[in-house]
Amino acid sequence: MNIWIKGISPFYEPGLEELVKKNLKAKRLIFTLDYKPAIPESDVVFIAVGTPTTKMGDADLSTVLDVAEKIGKNLEGYTVVATKSTVPAGANKKVQRILEETKHQGAEVDYASVPEFLREGSAISDTINPDRIVIGTESKRAQEVLVKLHKSINAPLVLTNFETAELIKYAANSFLALKISYANAIAKLSELIHADALKVLEGIGMDKRIGNLFLSPGPGYGGSCFPKDVRALISIAKDNDYAFSLLEEVEIINQQARRDIVRKARGILGDVR
Repeated sequence: MNIWIKGISPFYEPGLEELVKKNLKAKRLIFTLDYKPAIPESDVVFIAVGTPTTKMGDADLSTVLDVAEKIGKNLEGYTVVATKSTVPAGANKKVQRILEETKHQGAEVDYASVPEFLREGSAISDTINPDRIVIGTESKRAQEVLVKLHKSINAPLVLTNFETAELIKYAANSFLALKISYANAIAKLSELIHADALKVLEGIGMDKRIGNLFLSPGPGYGGSCFPKDVRALISIAKDNDYAFSLLEEVEIINQQARRDIVRKARGILGDVR
């Protein structure tokens, strides 16, 4: 936290450090670990914490729920609390219940799900110029507050309920993972029949209905979002008695792509150590 207070970003994100320093200087940005002064001063509070995958494949909500309890205990007046974290269907109602149970008498709170769609390396651009803004809430008042908050951003609005907002995030990331696995499956088939995989995928991507983003062969998808979101969506489906075999195959193809990269590297390098 002391690093942030000095205007230094502990990780690299293009343009972030300059933006932090500029807004710290203008007193538009404050960093603190103390909920007590921060929450009562806020009209809107966003929960943006990690939701790692558990051993069972679902999302670990412990940090989200812990933060919600601390926010609830410090609410005063009317506040909109919104989740940015990726959480499964039904999780937002758990958070809403915690806020209602922990808030002081006289405090009013409405709850919403406003999922983020940021990419590492272009987070600032994705925030300022998003493809869409998704707002899921049961409260008309909260919806109006959040629409007003985002009015300076020129992007389509998707106004819906909790469950739909939650699923949009998982479905979007899983579809992109699917495109990556599809590209690797086509590359594998191309190799077997002596076709040029890059040309095949280039030709596919020229179709405007498909596009060429996330349609390149390689070692498969990774990072902090796609693997956990694919597994979480499979887990959500299982919890609702639906076998999401398509996404299960996406995971299998992704593992095969990784093994293929290692196999090819060994074939090229031989006994080199």
